[in-house]
Amino acid sequence: MERRYFLKMAGVSSLALGLAARPRFDVGKPKATRPKRLQPGDRVALVSPSGATATRFEVQLVKESMEALGFQVKMGTHLFDRYGYLGGRDEDRAADLMAQFADSSVAGIVAVRGGWGCARILPLLDYELIRRNPKVLIGYSDITALLLALHARTRLITFHGPIGLDPWNSFTVRYFRKIIMDGEAVTMENPAEVGDHLTQVDNRVQTIVPGKASGILLGGCLSIISALLGTEYVPAWKGSILFVEDVNEEIYRVDRMLTHLRLAGVLAQIQAFIFGRCTDCNPGEGYGSLTLEQVLDDHIKPLGVPAWYGAMIGHIPMKFTIPIGGEAEVDAEKGTIQLLHPAVVV
Repeated sequence: MERRYFLKMAGVSSLALGLAARPRFDVGKPKATRPKRLQPGDRVALVSPSGATATRFEVQLVKESMEALGFQVKMGTHLFDRYGYLGGRDEDRAADLMAQFADSSVAGIVAVRGGWGCARILPLLDYELIRRNPKVLIGYSDITALLLALHARTRLITFHGPIGLDPWNSFTVRYFRKIIMDGEAVTMENPAEVGDHLTQVDNRVQTIVPGKASGILLGGCLSIISALLGTEYVPAWKGSILFVEDVNEEIYRVDRMLTHLRLAGVLAQIQAFIFGRCTDCNPGEGYGSLTLEQVLDDHIKPLGVPAWYGAMIGHIPMKFTIPIGGEAEVDAEKGTIQLLHPAVVV
């Protein structure tokens, strides 16, 4: 009995010491390399560094969306390649991406779609060339591997935001324009729409731990982050605001991936935690599964850092554009992300 009590109190004391020792993020000048903002008339390149592009019609829709934003469009040489479920062989997908960074006429790079495959090309990229030619790179889902690797290896701010095939609705376009084109240090917050209800039902913020914190925005698709841990393609997590999202994952897999982040020491280093959306991540029928709320309570609440669920980040129609490597202050009760500096050079 005394031994159990001692171990319990020792564990509580260790947790308290860990939280007390967690340093406050020192906000100063931007520490990352900012790409130039995109402007109407600029040329953007479309690439498929991950999964295969399904049809030429889909690419036509992406091209028209980019033109509607005021851009000229360049098609990657291997944009329509297919190698099984991949958008071409690894060396060709890597060459397509590097060609855009090397092309001085290209101002930004948009991934047409996600899928799987970005991690396969990471060893084939010329990070020194990318460092010398910083440009906007945007996407999400499997593109997380590229976004994190480029930031880790070059300090370039990359953008977790819409892929080309996303619905470019007014909410998504507004944040894309403000952050990437206008260079504003915006405050991102969920839409507050009651609709035909007595209270707001959709797009609610669910606070896990209240509070405010500042730090460096790092994150993306949870399954990709988990798979990259232990490699040279992830950034240092100390002082970060970790944001994650995912799709079509059973709850036990989310539990497993968050456990991996905890055991790898990632969660002990963060200043705040944001779970965007886990689309179609349901516990199923009956009582055979934990809920996502329970999993977040198990892994995130004990950290004692500001944390919430429900941000407009993930496999959803309306989404924020999050600068990976950008500095921000967050409020877990309001569910807001306030950029402290422009993420691009204006």
